[in-house]
Amino acid sequence: MPIRQLSPETINRIAAGEVIERPASVVKELVENAVDAGARDIEVVTAGGGLSLIRVSDDGSGMAPGDLALCVERHATSKLREDDLFDIRSFGFRGEALPSIGSVARLEIASRATGTNEAFAIVVDKGAKQALRPAAVNRGSRVEVRDLFSATPARLKFLKSERAENQATTDTVKRLAMAHPEVAFTLVTGERASLKLPAQETTPNGLLERLARIMGRDFQADAVEVAGEKEGIRIAGFIGLPTFNRGDASQQFLFVNGRPVKDRLLIGALRAAYGDTLPRGRHPYLALFIDLEPRDVDVNVHPAKTEVRFRDSGAVRSLVIGAVRHVLEDSAMRASSRGGRETIEAFAAVGTSQSGSGHHRVSVTRAPVAGGGIARTSYAFAARMQSPGGMGEAVQAPFASFEATSAEASAHIEPVSEDILDKPLGAARAQLHETYIVAQTRDAVVIVDQHAAHERLVFERLKTMLGNGGVARQGLLIPEIVEMLPEEVEAVLERAGELEDLGLVVDGFGAEAIAVREVPALLGQCDVKGLVRDLAAEILDEREQGALSERLEAVASRMACHGSVRAGRRLTPAEMNALLREMEATPFSGQCNHGRPTYVELKLGDIERLFGRK
Repeated sequence: MPIRQLSPETINRIAAGEVIERPASVVKELVENAVDAGARDIEVVTAGGGLSLIRVSDDGSGMAPGDLALCVERHATSKLREDDLFDIRSFGFRGEALPSIGSVARLEIASRATGTNEAFAIVVDKGAKQALRPAAVNRGSRVEVRDLFSATPARLKFLKSERAENQATTDTVKRLAMAHPEVAFTLVTGERASLKLPAQETTPNGLLERLARIMGRDFQADAVEVAGEKEGIRIAGFIGLPTFNRGDASQQFLFVNGRPVKDRLLIGALRAAYGDTLPRGRHPYLALFIDLEPRDVDVNVHPAKTEVRFRDSGAVRSLVIGAVRHVLEDSAMRASSRGGRETIEAFAAVGTSQSGSGHHRVSVTRAPVAGGGIARTSYAFAARMQSPGGMGEAVQAPFASFEATSAEASAHIEPVSEDILDKPLGAARAQLHETYIVAQTRDAVVIVDQHAAHERLVFERLKTMLGNGGVARQGLLIPEIVEMLPEEVEAVLERAGELEDLGLVVDGFGAEAIAVREVPALLGQCDVKGLVRDLAAEILDEREQGALSERLEAVASRMACHGSVRAGRRLTPAEMNALLREMEATPFSGQCNHGRPTYVELKLGDIERLFGRK
C-alpha cells in the first residue's frame, strides 16, 4: 500500500484520542484555558454526563476576532514564547485541545475581549469550521461542547455510566479548584449544583478553607501546614495527621507548578516521609504544591499532562521527605480529633439503643457538610422533647429513693499542680483494666493506651541510639536458651553481627537452639524468647531483601514491641504522669509503631452534650 498523508480531520481525531479520553478531559482543558485567561469566576455546566452538553463560562480576558478564528486551528497557541518548550508557564500550550474537541463534537466558542464592546462566536461542527458571527457575551468567554464523540461513536462504548462520568468531572474540577483558591468555581451536573466554591484569599488560611470545602471539615481539624524550600524548589500545602487516614489514596492531591499530577516519585517520597506512623494499607489525607523553575521540570511527557519529569528528581524527593517528616515530628504527638469524636458517637449510639424502650430517648442525627465532607454529629436530647430530663437523669433514676449516701463516696485523687492541666495530655487521674490511663486537661478527658504509647517511646529511643552509633547492651547473668528450628537458627546466626549492632548478642547452642547473652538495655525485663523467635521469622520472610542493616528501623520496631510496658501492668500515679510527659516530648507519639493511635481525646463540651448538659 503506498504511503499517503492523512487528512486534517483524521489527524485531529487521532489527537482527540490522545487528549480527550472522556467528558472530564474536555472540562479539564477548557477550565485550564479559562485560568490561563485570568478568570476569577468559572462556571461549568454538564448534561448527560457531559456527552449532551459541556459549557464552561469565565470572566477572563476573552479573545479578539482574529484570535478567535485562529484558536480552533491545530497547533495555534498564545502560551509559548518563541517556541520554547522548556519555559512553560501556563497550562495549555500545545494548541491541540480546541481543534481536537471540534473534530469529535459540535464546538461553539463565544468571546468578548477585555476593553471592547463587541463579542463574536465561532462554530466547529465535527471538524467543519464555520465563519465568525456576532454574539452576546457580557465578558470573558463561553465555550459549549455538544454531542461529544458523535463523530467517533465507537468511543462511546468505552465510557461509563452517566453518574460515573459526572463523578470524574467533579473530581477534575475539585483538583483544579484546589490549585487556584483565588478563583470561584461553580459546577452544575444535570439539574443539580454539585459544587459551589467561593474565591478565597491567597494565604495558607485561604488555601486550607478551600481544601476543607473539598476534602471535608475533618481534614481542616486534623491538618498541619507544610512549607519549605531547597535549591530553588518550594513546597507548600497541608497534610493530615497520621492517625487521620483512609484505606485508599483518593484523598492525596499533588500539584507541580499548579498542575494536578500523579507522579510515582512524589508518592514514593510521601510514603517514605510518613514511614512507620501509618498502619499497613492505610493512606494519609494531603494536598501538597511543589513549585520550581519551569526549565527544571518537563510537563510535556504525557498528552494529558498528568505526568511530569524532574531535572533533579533527587532534590525534589529530598525536599518532600524532609519537609513532611519535619512537620510530622513537630505535630504527630497530636491524636486525630476524629478518634475522640467517634468515641463520643459510639457512646451516643449505645445510649440510644439502651434508652429507646424507656421514657428517655436519645436521637442521633447527622448534619450535612458543604463540599461533600464527612458529616459531624449533633445530638438531640430528651431535654428538647416534651419528656423532662436527659441521659444523665435517666442514669440517676434508680438511686432517687436514697436520701443520702451510705458511705464516703468521694474518690481519692492525688494532688497535682495546676499547670499540669495545661499540658497537652494533662494529669493522670486513674488506670483502667491495668491497660488504659485516664488523664484530665482543662477542657478534655484523655484516654491513653499504655502499651501502644510506651512502644512508640522505646522505638524512638532505639532509633536515636542507632543514629548515634549503636544500642547500649546489658549482659544476662544466665544466658537465655531459645529453642528453634534448624533453619531459624541458621538464619539468626547469619545475621548475628547485625543483631549485635542492635544490642542483641547471640551464639549458637547446638543445631536447634540459640543462646542470648546480651540484650538492649532499654528493653529491661523483656520477653527474650518471644523477641528472638519473632526476629527469626522476620529474617526468614525477608531473606531475599538484602542486609538486615537496611531494615534496622523495622527490627527496632519489633524490639520495642517486646520491650514496652505491657497491657495488664499496674502503674503508679508517678509512672503514669512520667509516661504522659515523655509522650509530649517524643516525636510521633500520637501513634504506635504500627500506626494505631496511642490516645484519644474527648472534649468536655462533647461529653456534656452527650449527657444533655448543653
